[in-house]
Amino acid sequence: MTGTGSNGATIFFSASDGEARAKFLAAAQDAGAGIESFRNPAQGPSGEALYTDAAWIGPPDAELVLVTISATHGAEGFYGSAIQTGTLATRLQGELPSGVATLAIHALNPFGFAWMRRVNEGNVDLNRNYVDHSGKLPVNDGYEALRDAICPAHWDEATLVRCNAAFDAFAADHGSAALASALTGGQYTDPAGVFYGGTEPVWSRRTLTEILQRNCGRARHVAVIDLHSGFGPYGYGEIMNDHEPRERGYSRINDWFDGEATTFYGGTSSYATTTGSTVMGITRALPRAEVSEITLEYGTVPFLAMVEAVRADNWLHLHGDPASDQGKAIKAQMRTTFYPADGGWKRMVGDRATEVQRRMAKGLSEA
Repeated sequence: MTGTGSNGATIFFSASDGEARAKFLAAAQDAGAGIESFRNPAQGPSGEALYTDAAWIGPPDAELVLVTISATHGAEGFYGSAIQTGTLATRLQGELPSGVATLAIHALNPFGFAWMRRVNEGNVDLNRNYVDHSGKLPVNDGYEALRDAICPAHWDEATLVRCNAAFDAFAADHGSAALASALTGGQYTDPAGVFYGGTEPVWSRRTLTEILQRNCGRARHVAVIDLHSGFGPYGYGEIMNDHEPRERGYSRINDWFDGEATTFYGGTSSYATTTGSTVMGITRALPRAEVSEITLEYGTVPFLAMVEAVRADNWLHLHGDPASDQGKAIKAQMRTTFYPADGGWKRMVGDRATEVQRRMAKGLSEA
């Protein structure tokens, strides 16, 4: 994605969720997109209304649709929004193969975006919510064993030393992969904890289903790029294959990206095994379509530093005061963890996203 000003791609990045939305809507309108807006039931920190927006470009009956999603994890929305805005503003969709429509779903979790949180208005991690809540829910034994260390009642240096010692001991006994799954894989027993999957489909999940069915219900094939930040090497856009090996989408993604796509099933991904991810919900929402989904994940900080920021934010909203000096420091930690201020990081993000969208669209048009 190439910008048209002295700042290059960085002109599409924003300092706040409100600025990001304004830029996205302006770019979508200028590009001639059809725009729909969906109001979240919660409010922002200043009492402002919060919205998820969807911008469609292409014939309404398109059989091939390229979808991008930003702010599945709210605090990661700064990066995802910039990618979507830049794509619209630079008319990248005009370069896509004939017959491919685009759908940009902006700020899927607007509450987390506004409050600088990964979770939604009910402390639910949206990317753990796409399970069948009427059935038997997954069990995360590692989380249960480490719960007191993952979510301590106090947040100070002595507590962090104790918690990190517990993590080290767990990794020594079970391995680093088991520790990663315990910390971030998702859990359904602790509503006050981190990476919580909820007890029912949340507003953002229901809204995503509505947007997809309304726009892509007649599509033959839908390719999805879920835009994330936090995991992996700094500034590198890792293409994560979101499908299980038994699914057709798994082999398609491998083919489209010449084996570059990673997977936690093969131990090549920076991400741990998770439950209830977005691809499950999209597949259910579009039973008539083939679905091919990736997560495009940009690394920011080391894994345990990322987890510490999420844990600190969880503690803050349970036990602390966001207006205090400690609260402000934790929010600043969340921001730098998922949205580095470094212009070089932003330029790497933009260039890689353009490349990945073009490759995804090419695969979609040839499938």
